[in-house]
This record gives sequence, C-alpha cells and structure tokens, in this order.
Amino acid sequence: MEKITSFTIDHIRLQPGLYVSRKDKVGQETVTTFDLRLTSPNDEPVMNTAEVHTIEHLAATYLRNEPRWASKVLYFGPMGCRTGFYLLLAGDYTSADVLDLVRECFRFIEKFEGEVPGASAKDCGNYLDMNLPMAKYWGKHYADILEKPDVSRLEYPQ
Repeated sequence: MEKITSFTIDHIRLQPGLYVSRKDKVGQETVTTFDLRLTSPNDEPVMNTAEVHTIEHLAATYLRNEPRWASKVLYFGPMGCRTGFYLLLAGDYTSADVLDLVRECFRFIEKFEGEVPGASAKDCGNYLDMNLPMAKYWGKHYADILEKPDVSRLEYPQ
C-alpha cells in the first residue's frame, strides 16, 4: 500500500503552524484540509484528551457560527497523535487565506468563559472528559504562534 499524504510529512522537522495538508476534488468542488499543528511532534508533550475534546467542542462551535466561513466548514477534529487538529473547508485555499479565521478561533478558545457547548450527557458521548483551563492555555499558545508567522509556520518543511 502507498503511504497516505499525512505520513509523508517530515514530522522530525515539523513545527507548530498552519499548513495545507491536502486538496481533494469532490465533483467540481475542491476540499482543502488544513493541519493545525499545536505542538512539535515527537519533541514536545502532546495534548491530553480532555483539552483536545474541549478544543474540539469550542472550535467546531466557533467555526460553524462564523458568518463568513460557516457554510464552508466541513469538519474540525483532532489528530490521533494529539499534536493538532484537522480543519476541512469547501474551497481551494492557502494557509494565508485562513490565517485570520484560525487565529481568531483560537483567541475565542483562549478567552472562553462559561459552559462548554455540547458538554452534557444528552449532547456528547464523553462529556465528562473536558478541561477548559488547559483548552484556554492551548488556545493562547496556538493563537500566539499564528500572530505573526513566517513561511516556516505556513508551509510544510521539505
């Protein structure tokens, strides 16, 4: 079998950033998959499931309610390795195209107060596995990285 695209990226040199993971055609439409990398793989500690889960709930809620982008959001969810997230958007985009959206999403997470949307037994299959303080920490950490990123944080290492 051939390696899938995400397994061909040099995870030794990969730093936290916002990357185009792939672009796929679905009929006439392009779907752009973004790699939102919050930690340096195999170098920094990974996120725990509770904060990953909380970020998933908050980011998905934010993105699906953001007026300019809501209709283009197909998916937001965690990477199995717990070093980041995938964002799938309908359309052909670059990292620079969505930089403001992603940064503002993580600022929203950083500043969020109150009950996490969907964190109830009725709405979620594992609602007790949440950690808002750590999600806020990661929100600030990632938004700060995206504040003034250079090209090395927007394009995969070669």
